Amino acid sequence: MTSATRLATCLMTLLCVLLCTATPRAASASTESALASTGFSGTARGEASWIWPLAGPRIVAEPYRAPAHVYGSGHRGIDLDAQHGVAVSAPAAGVVAFRGTVVDRPLLTIEHAGGLVSTLEPVVSSLTPGESVTAGQPVGVVGAGGHTPSGAVHLGVRLDGDYINPMLLFGPVTRAVLLPCCAAQ
Repeated sequence: MTSATRLATCLMTLLCVLLCTATPRAASASTESALASTGFSGTARGEASWIWPLAGPRIVAEPYRAPAHVYGSGHRGIDLDAQHGVAVSAPAAGVVAFRGTVVDRPLLTIEHAGGLVSTLEPVVSSLTPGESVTAGQPVGVVGAGGHTPSGAVHLGVRLDGDYINPMLLFGPVTRAVLLPCCAAQ
């Protein structure tokens, strides 16, 4: 083995060790403080928040999983349970930044205030980049393609370029109330 090959092997091994042992970022606290600094008044204080983009119950088919590092595996968004052809609404007011097909799936990207950008896929839309949308406005329908389960919609959100958990932006869900199962005898 030549010295150049040995050096390259050592460097690659060191890089792998560094990437594999990197500590995941604490997304929740830092994200909430970053959201507060942008003027977003979100769920932590029970104030106004984003609107669920689908009608009906909030069913998350696949949750957000933060990657251990910027290039690590994870799920940089949430997959929402839906049916093919169902209307999809803008989760917040903004401006359409992109509408088109990427690889095998139709995407719609909306830029929102405070450095937030949302991407919905697969969503077929007739909107064009530059068009303004309001929170809750229908922006397209569930299409086909991509990595989501059939009929699901992937919602990814970035804050100043970094992916965050979209669930931080939605209002609180009513807590379940546990009731006794049986009458006392």
